[in-house]
Amino acid sequence: MSSSTARGASPVASRRFVSRIGHAASLLPASLITLGLVAAGRSDRARAWWARVDGQDPAAPSSARRPGAGRLAAHALMSVPLGLLALVPVGVEILFVLRGVLYPVVDHGPYDHSWGGPSMAGAWAAHFLVGLALAVAGLGVLWLLDRLHFRLAGWTWGRKVGAGAVCALPVLCAAGVVLVIAWTHQL
Repeated sequence: MSSSTARGASPVASRRFVSRIGHAASLLPASLITLGLVAAGRSDRARAWWARVDGQDPAAPSSARRPGAGRLAAHALMSVPLGLLALVPVGVEILFVLRGVLYPVVDHGPYDHSWGGPSMAGAWAAHFLVGLALAVAGLGVLWLLDRLHFRLAGWTWGRKVGAGAVCALPVLCAAGVVLVIAWTHQL
């Protein structure tokens, strides 16, 4: 493999990774908008958007590849829990910016009892590095949620969906609820 090939593939993979993260982060509003479009009789617009997200051809003539309004609504309802679950890593990303990158702006000190204290530089560095590790993990979780959504969305387009993906949804949602409850109780 030449170095020019490796350099040429990297931006495409990076764009795909960022796109998948964006899709996962926008699942909740996209699902709610889809429900609204289906209710308003505009299933064609919702179908075209989900087809692009799921890598399908929106103009495919096959009826197995063109879901009707009921299937689109069911897909949107299935995506709502994943969208709610995606709010957790999105919140981690926001906290990284607020409590990691902007730590000296958010906390004016004194830093005697802060991680990395007593100096502002030490406290900022400690919060930044911990936040950076959590932000990377949050991006990974968003990518994994997009992959799960892609697997679950397969039935919308006529693909078979394995039992593992179906069973993962309620398990992950329950784990997300436990995490949010635990997090709010420690505040």
